[in-house]
Amino acid sequence: MATGTWQAPPAQPGPTEVLPELEIPEPGTQRRLTVFFRWLLLIPQFIVVWALSVIAVPVVIVGWFGALVLGRLPDPVENYLAGYVRYDTRVRADAMLLVDRYPPFAWEPADYPVRVDLRPGPLNRLAVFFRLILMIPAAVVEALLASGWYVAALVIWIVVLVLGRMPRPLFEATAATLRFMTRFSAYALMLTSGYPKRLFGDESLPPLEKPRSATRPLLLSGGGRHCW
Repeated sequence: MATGTWQAPPAQPGPTEVLPELEIPEPGTQRRLTVFFRWLLLIPQFIVVWALSVIAVPVVIVGWFGALVLGRLPDPVENYLAGYVRYDTRVRADAMLLVDRYPPFAWEPADYPVRVDLRPGPLNRLAVFFRLILMIPAAVVEALLASGWYVAALVIWIVVLVLGRMPRPLFEATAATLRFMTRFSAYALMLTSGYPKRLFGDESLPPLEKPRSATRPLLLSGGGRHCW
């Protein structure tokens, strides 16, 4: 006859939600000539991003089936989609006037100031199966953010062109918009199990001893919040 008390087995840990982090340096002086012609100069990059997105469609379909079987993206799929998100974010950052340095035609540039920290890992198969449905609320928010920024793009462009720099409140609001867009892309492409969140900054998180960049952590001032 057993005399010990029964104990439930320890719960198995689920996928760890690691949100992608966006690192951008502090806003500095920008050359007015490159600001004036910014989107025209970026046309070759827009073409590259479009081509990469076309390739990403069948890759993510393969990755969806692979994630259902393996509980994570297959390595080749993960490498391509992560590279695509980083490339797209670098081009967006330049287009949104967050930096004044032309993004290189390179998959993994070593010294470009805009960096995206992606840490793909295990995925919940049920969340993968219903990913298209789960991402709808975040997709609505992302679409509203992108539309709002592009409506204000002309005003932002004029401000940066006149001042030769992006004012800190505009920088914070634009960086928050880009970070959410990047997090949405990473979630949609199954590069993270973490749902896009913390649109209005990282004030709720424990403070870091030493910030990694101007956007890590992303702390919005009163002016930055008012830009919304």
